Amino acid sequence: MKLFTLKGRVAIITGGNGGIGFGIARGFVQAGASVLIAATNREKNDLAVKTLRKIGGKVASLEVDVTNERLVEQMTETTLKRFKRLDILVANAGINIRKQPENFSLEEWRSILDVNLTGTFICAQSVYPTMKKMGGGKIITMGSGTSLFGAPGMAPYAASKGGIVQLTKTLATAWAKDNIQVNSILPGWIDTELTRRSYETTPGLYERVASRTPQGRWGVPDDLSGVSVFLASEASNFVTGTAFPVDGGFSALGGYSPPEVLKSDKRAKGLKLVGRN
Repeated sequence: MKLFTLKGRVAIITGGNGGIGFGIARGFVQAGASVLIAATNREKNDLAVKTLRKIGGKVASLEVDVTNERLVEQMTETTLKRFKRLDILVANAGINIRKQPENFSLEEWRSILDVNLTGTFICAQSVYPTMKKMGGGKIITMGSGTSLFGAPGMAPYAASKGGIVQLTKTLATAWAKDNIQVNSILPGWIDTELTRRSYETTPGLYERVASRTPQGRWGVPDDLSGVSVFLASEASNFVTGTAFPVDGGFSALGGYSPPEVLKSDKRAKGLKLVGRN
């Protein structure tokens, strides 16, 4: 459908070389967009580009640390030089450390806030002048289920993702006059490299999450591609300042949680290990 096509559009996806970011990149390429993957690992960048080009898309990559203003400016300039335009930013780059709040060092706190929250702000600031000049654009930020509820082992991560929602609303209201729509996606438990370490070291975590999720499974990165294409396309031209949970209904249950892993629950049996940004 014409409303949902990204043909002729150019997108930057930070952290787009794996996990959720790569799932979104794949969806964008399938919808017709050209994509610049901006991430810190050159080897993973190259592999992502090679994989996406097999789909038939115009894809490039650049090593970028989103906390470095100079490198982020270079990211925007490189995109314009290579593709001649810039329509979409997906600010997806993020990190996490899991431990109890009292055990975090100030350095760890700052590093997580710098990448997840400040990095998103720096990237949004960088693309704004170009989008304004072009007459509009789409910015998609990456929140989390922890934007909505607490998580005992992720204090700085949850703080950064809560901040993402408020930053999204602020940018949306500030830049609406420039025809720039800014929205956030709140992934639930999505099976990625980040979350795989969690359930591999925490017995029963995979089953507990699956049994508490109404759809009875963890998400996969491709589950984020549909909502991302919508938010990047003309179909969402009157949608801004919103936060979309993509979690199989996990957040819709509110504070309710089964008292234990339901071993008799057929949904939790034989689950294929296939997570959260």
